[in-house]
Amino acid sequence: MIESLNSPHVARVKALISSRGVKERKAAGEFVAEGLQCFREAVVSKNGPQIQSLYLTPSARVKVDELTDLSLINSFDVTDEVMRAMSQTITPQGILAICAIPQSEIDSLPLNGKRRFIYLSEVQDPGNAGTILRSADAFGMDAVITSPGSVDMYSPKVVRSTAGSLWHIPVFQGVALTDLLADPQLHCFSLGADGTQSLSSMSVIGDIVAIFGNEARGLSTAQSTLGINTVSIPMPGDAESLNLSAAASIVMYHLANMQAS
Repeated sequence: MIESLNSPHVARVKALISSRGVKERKAAGEFVAEGLQCFREAVVSKNGPQIQSLYLTPSARVKVDELTDLSLINSFDVTDEVMRAMSQTITPQGILAICAIPQSEIDSLPLNGKRRFIYLSEVQDPGNAGTILRSADAFGMDAVITSPGSVDMYSPKVVRSTAGSLWHIPVFQGVALTDLLADPQLHCFSLGADGTQSLSSMSVIGDIVAIFGNEARGLSTAQSTLGINTVSIPMPGDAESLNLSAAASIVMYHLANMQAS
């Protein structure tokens, strides 16, 4: 039982979730996932992030022991006080895991004429990023790709916002948009209010990349001159705009229907 707040285990977790955690996560190749839902997804996932260490309060151990053989996991009992010190949630569920960040290259996803990818260009809000990944999972997208300067997809807030979908869909970080555009097999388009084509009329055959820009700025000036087709979402109501994650979900729903038809 870990009882001390000065335990190296506590220090390790705090380093991974701190304001400077992005560097620690990248160096260690690990991130922190909290809660029963993330635990459930992690123990059944074959290709998603795998648990390296698991921390449980006594009451939580009873719950998770019913779900899997804990003897197969490197687990540690901690007091409620220690769990609160390691957690970023107001009311911890008593389950906290350190998971390995999958190490894979985007080239590992072969194109087949039906791929649907989501690209986040300098998207910095963790709630938006996590919700977009969750929607990408729901609508059958093949991967979520992020640009340099985007939020870390393994930060605690993003992980929570994915609601477990982080274990279902591949994530590739730090990929330059120009690298994607250089592949002639990929058909790229962006979403923007000034789009000359309506999303409802868009029909593209082949492997597609849907590009979503920064919440406030959209695509950078340099990116907007790369010849990317821009589409808009028809909005017959009075709202001036949509939240990025809501707009992205609409686009992904359209892509899923295109693929089904």
